[in-house]
Amino acid sequence: MADAACNEGSHCRLVIVVLLLILLLPLQTFCQQSTTKKEEAHDSMIYSYKHGFSGFSAMLTESQAQEIAELPEVHSIRPSILHPLHTTRSQDFLGLDYTQSAGLLHDTNYGDSVIIGIIDSGIWPESPSFKDDGLGPLPSKWKGKCLAGQAFGSNQCNRKIIGARWYDKHLNPDNLKGQYKSARDADGHGTHVASTAAGVLVPNVSFHGLAVGYARGAAPRARLAVYKACWGSPPSCDTAAVLQAFDDAIHDGVDVLSLSIGAPGLEYPASLQAVKNGISVIFSAGNEGPAPRTVKNASPWAMSVASATIDRAFPTVITLSDSTSSFVGQSLFYDTDDKIDNWYEVYQSSCLFGTPETSNVTLAVGKIVLCNSPNSVSLISPTIQPVWNILLAVNALKEAGAKGIIFAAYAFDILDVVESCGSMPCVLVDFEVAQQIKQSADENTALVVKVAAAQTWIGGEVLAPKISAFSSRGPSPLYPEFLKPDIAAPGSNILAAVQDSYKFMSGTSMACPHVSGVVALLKALHPDWSPAIIKSALVTTASNEKYGVPILADGLPQKIADPFDYGGGFIDPNRAVDPGLAYDVDPNDYTLLLDCISAANSSCEFEPINMNLPSIAIPNLKEPTTVLRTVTNVGQADAVYKAVVKSPPGMKISVEPSVLQFSQSKKKQSFKVIFSMTRKFQGGYLFGSLAWYDGGTHYVRIPIAVRPIVSDNYADL
Repeated sequence: MADAACNEGSHCRLVIVVLLLILLLPLQTFCQQSTTKKEEAHDSMIYSYKHGFSGFSAMLTESQAQEIAELPEVHSIRPSILHPLHTTRSQDFLGLDYTQSAGLLHDTNYGDSVIIGIIDSGIWPESPSFKDDGLGPLPSKWKGKCLAGQAFGSNQCNRKIIGARWYDKHLNPDNLKGQYKSARDADGHGTHVASTAAGVLVPNVSFHGLAVGYARGAAPRARLAVYKACWGSPPSCDTAAVLQAFDDAIHDGVDVLSLSIGAPGLEYPASLQAVKNGISVIFSAGNEGPAPRTVKNASPWAMSVASATIDRAFPTVITLSDSTSSFVGQSLFYDTDDKIDNWYEVYQSSCLFGTPETSNVTLAVGKIVLCNSPNSVSLISPTIQPVWNILLAVNALKEAGAKGIIFAAYAFDILDVVESCGSMPCVLVDFEVAQQIKQSADENTALVVKVAAAQTWIGGEVLAPKISAFSSRGPSPLYPEFLKPDIAAPGSNILAAVQDSYKFMSGTSMACPHVSGVVALLKALHPDWSPAIIKSALVTTASNEKYGVPILADGLPQKIADPFDYGGGFIDPNRAVDPGLAYDVDPNDYTLLLDCISAANSSCEFEPINMNLPSIAIPNLKEPTTVLRTVTNVGQADAVYKAVVKSPPGMKISVEPSVLQFSQSKKKQSFKVIFSMTRKFQGGYLFGSLAWYDGGTHYVRIPIAVRPIVSDNYADL
């Protein structure tokens, strides 16, 4: 970690990541070519990368780093930075029914022998989710290690957790306070993620009686390889450590890499080398939504996963003393005292702590506080309101002696934010309910209310999925030619393992391992599929609706979701088993793209929009533009597909040819997609889709995002 005391012009040493010319110069050769500069770098080295790419991390001064950067063998050099982590019923909601004698889970033996690598904050090996009962021997291809350390013996790996590594060379003693100097997880994030991806079946799991059921991962018999690169509370992940984790994972033989971490720095070339080694790389999309241009992890070879809700709610009844009717919100409130008459007076507040209006919190003593500030919602970043404000309010009001809190909020997709309330009722309600409670309190100063314990409500009557308000949105600010995120999966109010218990967490961090587990299942069923084909299968079969209702996106305001909210749509694992057609990618195309990006070469001939991705994004459509794509038949040999086009408003899309015919000898077909404007105008992004339909079960749809422009120097978005 960089020393915060390093000032400009000082001679302190920082962690610097050096990448050598990839695949051209092995690290050993670089070090053997003796010069003073290289010897200084070698002596200061903390991590070396040699399996997927060549490079190292070292503690260097700025002047030393500059000297190394000037060496001809060096591809790139930059400071190592920190990346934040992004954070029962969900697997059933995905259609992964554990009890069925047919289907994706059954047909893949629940993902057995597929290895999922988790780069995160470690793991809690004693959790019931990581028992290895009934699992066979370790996969023969596994070449990894189980490194012992503080409170983590090598015997704590088993046939479920088959490997564990940890990276602390970049840390100083202050960074290690409260941490285990081992792969053991002090925070819980990594354990939650790992159990969501591949936890075994655990019965009778709940959060104080809520969400009772079986806990399990998407691929419950897959094996786990743990790479602890994230430290602290909340955990953050240093570039140097993440790169070392990638390099080790490539060597160890993982099939899938799951990374619920923030904006990448040098993970791009590292993740590319993983993909070129046949490893599917899954990232979380970020938690900065619903603002546009916030999506993270935009590399075209990896998957970026958005968060969505599931069909589970926790209705909580609020009763007013002067009304025969009740109001319903949502909470995680469990009444440990089982009181019958817990009536309390109402105290009204904006709960915008730090303002004069909330300075006297002693007025909340012994009362239930109605936190209602409708005029502030549009003025505060949705990432902060209501999430961070709720956290501040809970801490301040609990300390002041409040008996409960009723929050007015625009979305209920991050209930774990009120988990710290414990047995004190903290209920989220919409602004309409809050207004009615406020009106009653204004009219009756003696008004008292009571809150019943939350219940669990599951099924089709809960409108789901909806894209979570916090889920980061496209377009990618770095690479708008690649439509991101790629897909959405459950990420709101997910119950999974944390140490020896089970807790709710929300975030794209939770969505990412759902997809990682599904990818493991697809790899088990189709071991010959490339990472690009697996990605294509998921994107092209994803759902845009549920029960005939379009998928919505929470935000300000709530709206029908578009590709910048969820990419291809909400993941549908069972449809992805047989997508019909797939958009495969030659890994060399990724290398060409990366070389162009790294060199900032304006004369580069590679056209990013022609990367054979299962999506099309044109950030600046000024003149008629032709996009090239190729599909591979991965279904029945003899098949005919017809193009189904849904053009964005104001656009014309033509496909040539519009009919594709496949046979045993002709498994690939190329086509052109020609875009033009029916009327020239300067606008924001517009959305459509292109599907290939065989008249039966295969409807191979890709999302389209196009921004029409008249002037290059003006953008509507």
